[in-house]
Amino acid sequence: MPTALVRHPSPRLADGIVTHIERSPVDADLAVRQWQRYVDALEATGWTTVEVLAIDECPDSVFIEDTMVVYGDLAVIARAGAEERRPEAAAAEQTVAAQGYRITHITEPGTLDGGDILKIGSTVYAGLGGRTNEEGIRQLAEALEPLGATVHAVPVRKVLHLKSAVTALPDGTVIGYEPLVDDPQAFEAFKPVPEESGSHVVLLGADRLLMAASAPKSTELFEQLGYTPVVVDISEFEKLEGCVTCLSVRLRR
Repeated sequence: MPTALVRHPSPRLADGIVTHIERSPVDADLAVRQWQRYVDALEATGWTTVEVLAIDECPDSVFIEDTMVVYGDLAVIARAGAEERRPEAAAAEQTVAAQGYRITHITEPGTLDGGDILKIGSTVYAGLGGRTNEEGIRQLAEALEPLGATVHAVPVRKVLHLKSAVTALPDGTVIGYEPLVDDPQAFEAFKPVPEESGSHVVLLGADRLLMAASAPKSTELFEQLGYTPVVVDISEFEKLEGCVTCLSVRLRR
């Protein structure tokens, strides 16, 4: 049974870092309800969720995907590009280790956020931008290539993370809102979507796609392609540049 690591939102969520959008008020109580519905959606589609110890002093800690990159039986623990987010990794490391994963780390001077990593089979795209640097990508490649992965660096300048701009459908096609994708030609197959939040899907299995309620046109497009969207409202996290991928770490081995 697939497992997803999740982490309860901090009561300081509204103080989270905002980089590429204007700050707007965050309803912390609504965010908690939305987070619970996100967890419920995972569990309703056959996923087991494991909650990582909350870290209330870190406003962005709900975005747990940034703490690691998991490939095969190896978890590469990230070194966040934003220094204030680095304390988020310790409890996440303990939790994934308890799931039976081997551990390695991105070390100084490397920086890497999990949200900058898009895995499609054995191909791993790494976003080189504000949060992930060349040394972080070099260390990631050093860790993953012995497992059969090929790591490709791609530019990220228009959004916070690579997966703020693109994710991938089950057939490997990369999807993105073209005005926010630095180089669509960097990907073997690219399909534009009509909304920014339509760029973000989590593959749940059986052609089901977890995606945001803020992308109705993209939802319709994916239905036409034969997929089954599972829609959740994550409006309060979108105010902090979050998306459906950010709120969990999916363990599929």
